[in-house]
Amino acid sequence: MNRMGHTYIIAEAGVNHNGSIEIAKQLIDAAVEAGADAVKFQTFKSEKIVKRQAIKAQYQMKTTDSNETQLEMLKKLELDETMHQVLIEYCNVKKIQFLSTPFDLESVDLLANTFDLPMLKVPSGEISNGPLLLKMARTMKPIVMSTGMCTIADVESALAILAFGYQDIGEEPSMTAFLNAYCSEEGQQQLKERVTLLHCTSEYPAPFNEVNLKMMDTLSHAFHLPVGYSDHTNGIAIPIAAVARGAKVIEKHFTLDRNMLGPDHKASLEPDELKQMVQSIRQVEVSIGSPNKKPAPSELNNKDVVRKSLVAARDIQAGEIFTEENLTFKRPGFGVSPMQYWEYLGQKAVKDYLEDDMI
Repeated sequence: MNRMGHTYIIAEAGVNHNGSIEIAKQLIDAAVEAGADAVKFQTFKSEKIVKRQAIKAQYQMKTTDSNETQLEMLKKLELDETMHQVLIEYCNVKKIQFLSTPFDLESVDLLANTFDLPMLKVPSGEISNGPLLLKMARTMKPIVMSTGMCTIADVESALAILAFGYQDIGEEPSMTAFLNAYCSEEGQQQLKERVTLLHCTSEYPAPFNEVNLKMMDTLSHAFHLPVGYSDHTNGIAIPIAAVARGAKVIEKHFTLDRNMLGPDHKASLEPDELKQMVQSIRQVEVSIGSPNKKPAPSELNNKDVVRKSLVAARDIQAGEIFTEENLTFKRPGFGVSPMQYWEYLGQKAVKDYLEDDMI
């Protein structure tokens, strides 16, 4: 997933297809045009993930019918197996990776086994869903896990379950077994090979003063795993900054039109913004470069043009003493460096110089 110097960019279509296969295809087209590495949807059976009378999140109340339940809202946003097949085939034709987030056990089977996707995504809301985490790990697929709303302890608990699931230990699942798996060399090695953590602030849109990009450093130091960033802020500045801080994966919601009805459109990029984000990230990637301080090849042509040399401030006769009055420094830098100015003061000129002659 992470080629050297290449940030893996996931264009998060999520449920912004509004249940329409045609809109979903248009979202795929937009992700391809933007240059994203993958386009990601969400896979769920509504009845399996939410109670009948569960209320919607506050941001969902503002962007959808306030009279409907969360179940009624989600039911309209499901992608069935046939729709998955159509979209996967469409992505294959368009040469972009199809990904999806499973929210229930059946959906894990569908994505990992039926469609054999190359990796799975754990959303922030499921990081405390132990049975789902275990099911995902037992597929042996690489996992990208968002950590919104989490403490370090929450992340560690989730990783412990993944470490257990990735190993054929032969024990019954338990908190003790999870901890033992996490502390084992094999468990740590499995996590290093298969898990990427995404820092995330789970608000839509996320306030800039609550983003805390430094948390990427904390996650990296605490768990020694690749770290990325799942962004819910307005605009594109923060994911670009995250790449400059070392993010290996960027995930960003996008939509065809922010004015469409649906829970996530308002906090999503439109296609031209997504393309600008991807292009900016690619520019940042190549600009990070080397920590060694030395002139870049492109600078060498400018070096002598913009630096200065010692020159005669006025006409100087042979045998005359160099002084602060008859020596100065001007461009170009082909001659003696001004760093040697003090060494020349008090010495005798060995030849005549006209004003502006290089010494």
